[in-house]
Amino acid sequence: MTLAPPPPLSSTSAVRLRLVPQPAQGHMARRIDGAWWPRSPDLASELPGLLGVLPHGWGQVTSVLVDEAVWSPFSGRLLVANQVVRLRRTTTQRSPSTVCLLAPGRGRWDLLVVPPSATDAEAERLMESMAAVVRDGVDLGVAVR
Repeated sequence: MTLAPPPPLSSTSAVRLRLVPQPAQGHMARRIDGAWWPRSPDLASELPGLLGVLPHGWGQVTSVLVDEAVWSPFSGRLLVANQVVRLRRTTTQRSPSTVCLLAPGRGRWDLLVVPPSATDAEAERLMESMAAVVRDGVDLGVAVR
């Protein structure tokens, strides 16, 4: 198991994330719930920051499924804020890449992963197109730059 270092106090401003509003109860879930632009391909260092800024209503994420080709090698478990998160890989490459977050009893959320190497303009275009596809996208005010 890998121990994740605690995120710095300013980590909230460092996470580049855009989420769309969640559907009301009784409506079909969205295919993509948002977009995340990590700063590096190191999942163990990027994931704690992401999990730390997710909406409280999403619950405790205990399992994460990612496209193996996007990320540097990582262990199967990560300790984040005294919680073990199981990390799983898929070799099925998707375009665009996604990360799937699972919280028992709460649900599943899929985020588009903007490549860490993307320029500001490319990342903004991808995040804007994601918001346009799902309509009524909302920026939570977390930095895009």
